[in-house]
Amino acid sequence: MIQGLSIPFGASDKFDFGGFGVDWKIDGDLTERRFSVVHHPLAPRTLAAPLHRHHREDEYSYVISGKLGALLGDDVVIAGPGAWVLKRREQWHTFWNAGDSPCEIIEIISPAGFENYFRDMRAIWPDTTRLGAIAQKYALDVKIESIPALCSRFGLKLPGPPR
Repeated sequence: MIQGLSIPFGASDKFDFGGFGVDWKIDGDLTERRFSVVHHPLAPRTLAAPLHRHHREDEYSYVISGKLGALLGDDVVIAGPGAWVLKRREQWHTFWNAGDSPCEIIEIISPAGFENYFRDMRAIWPDTTRLGAIAQKYALDVKIESIPALCSRFGLKLPGPPR
């Protein structure tokens, strides 16, 4: 484990899935795989993912700005700046920008490893036909068919082509 680390603003690897961004901050190899940290900017009214559940990790989302919406099992949560949203492993969930202005969250993933899912998705984006193999690699169950109902229910759009 690295004893000390400073990550200057703007120095990390980034990708924008067209309204859902990933800014890798701390990779698991720096924490002995205990956790990783990513920053997610979300465009207004954008769905980040279909309903899904992780079998290996928990996600802790801290809202920096805007309004984060999350479906956690059957519970709908709307969280503002300063709030934490816990997405537990084995729980079906999704999240989105619930407002009309940008939303930014910091996500702690524990244990580490899932931060690389976004790198694998970046490699195939926007062709998601290989999503199944990537989801299997990360022990992730995904309900693609949930997208239309989620968008309709919460007034959302999907991320667009890469930017």
